[in-house]
Amino acid sequence: MPEPLVIGLVAGESSGDTLGAALLAALRARVGEVRAFGIAGPKMRAAGCEVWADSHELAVMGLIEPVAHLPRLIALRRRMVRSIAAARPRVFVGIDAPAFNIGLEAQLRARGVPTVQYVSPQVWAWRQGRVRSIAAACDLVLCLFPFETEFYARHGVHAEFVGHPLADEIPLHTDRAAARRGLGLAPEDSVIALLPGSRLGEVQRLGKDFLRAARYLQAQRPRVKFIAPMASRRVRQVFAAQRERVAPHLAVQLFEGQAQQSLIAADAVLVASGTATLETLLTRRPMVVAYRFNPLTAFLLRRLGLVKVRFFSQPNLLTGQSLVPEFLQEAVNGEDLGRALLQQLTDTAGRGHLESEFLKVHQQLRVGAADRAAQAILEMIRWHAPSA
Repeated sequence: MPEPLVIGLVAGESSGDTLGAALLAALRARVGEVRAFGIAGPKMRAAGCEVWADSHELAVMGLIEPVAHLPRLIALRRRMVRSIAAARPRVFVGIDAPAFNIGLEAQLRARGVPTVQYVSPQVWAWRQGRVRSIAAACDLVLCLFPFETEFYARHGVHAEFVGHPLADEIPLHTDRAAARRGLGLAPEDSVIALLPGSRLGEVQRLGKDFLRAARYLQAQRPRVKFIAPMASRRVRQVFAAQRERVAPHLAVQLFEGQAQQSLIAADAVLVASGTATLETLLTRRPMVVAYRFNPLTAFLLRRLGLVKVRFFSQPNLLTGQSLVPEFLQEAVNGEDLGRALLQQLTDTAGRGHLESEFLKVHQQLRVGAADRAAQAILEMIRWHAPSA
């Protein structure tokens, strides 16, 4: 009987947990038995991964924000290095969470474990010097977007484009009528979706201005309806409290989860920069994108000249066009967001072009990400197999 494939995994947050579960299923479809262990969430646990620590422990981001968590994260990484190296996996795969995983991969690679980073950090956009650390730490980088491999090729890093799992998950043509029925919305309703972020810090920095934007829009279009899918109960509580302070008379339907259904049901979307902007693109909805960093993080990014791209939202980055309005840091305010949202809602002439460009991106990314990632990892294992 063949031995199982032994693999170490560290997944950051819920998106990494989803990627890891799909990867495990794809690996098992190819090789049969797989023994997996590491840092994981509920989906990877259900897929058979031994959970040595929970993914939520890595849910910190930015330049400054992780500092308070540094002693805990350093101790956790040391423990993972010892435990994973002792288990002698055929390969280690770090899924997203680059601030944690790149250092872990470097130490495991030094101990003879082949290493893969699944989901490239946005090194092409900011802090490009990190590519040297990635080159030293990773035998292979699996990229979700095709332009990322060109950047790595210029720096001599082996990288492969595998596509994006969201593009596989979301159909090319969605059923808006069914989504509206599921959310209790009428076919004729004018619907705006508000997605102020999945993390508490994001909602705390953006939620009030999102509500001010909705208040502005409602003054212009009194019959418009607002829906807000919340990533967790705690996020919902924070946003609901903000609404009571900022826009107590604004009617907003709050949901826990149901982000995809809300996007499909919406006519336009106000969304925090991040994966949700890609999800909005894949449902082909007009959007306004906003983001606000911790003030010290923003100061350092500007002071040190660490940002290297024209756009920061994924729709504009992926199309190379200014298709959706972007608001960053001090530019984020309710009235300007509301005006931009009203423009997106009423620009019927531009909607066709936007939807056409978004469909092209969807087709480009819809290539079977989990299967391609599994195949690339297995090929890498073969490169590192000792000669007979």
